[in-house]
Amino acid sequence: MGSFRGVRVLLAVVADVACVLALAAGGLASHSPGEGAVRLLVVAWPFATGALVGWLVTRAWRRPWQVWPTGVVVWACAWALGVVLRVLTDQGVAPAFQIVSFGFLGVTMLGWRGVVALVAVLRPADRRRRTAELAGRRPPTP
Repeated sequence: MGSFRGVRVLLAVVADVACVLALAAGGLASHSPGEGAVRLLVVAWPFATGALVGWLVTRAWRRPWQVWPTGVVVWACAWALGVVLRVLTDQGVAPAFQIVSFGFLGVTMLGWRGVVALVAVLRPADRRRRTAELAGRRPPTP
């Protein structure tokens, strides 16, 4: 059981990193097409660092899939610290970029957690319905 939990935490880390990399890749594709992996990491590291701080603040490894408070704090830290670190390292922080990064990270980082929460809510009902069908009984109504 413990190793399954470790896999779930690892998948959550990968999901958050994927959100940050998708933000960076989208920005590069629209503003600097043809840039390489090094440039991708230069754009992504401030937000990834912010997400890491969010993970530490919330101890996200305990319940990384929760939208509240874990997801909201990880998202807020990823965005806010990402913008601050970009300012401190002389990277661009145009108002349009701040709005897009805020929205994109919010939709993706909270979005995957929302999908997991929805699946968790639906799963027990599905299990009861399948069990009833296999036993030849009428499935429970939702």
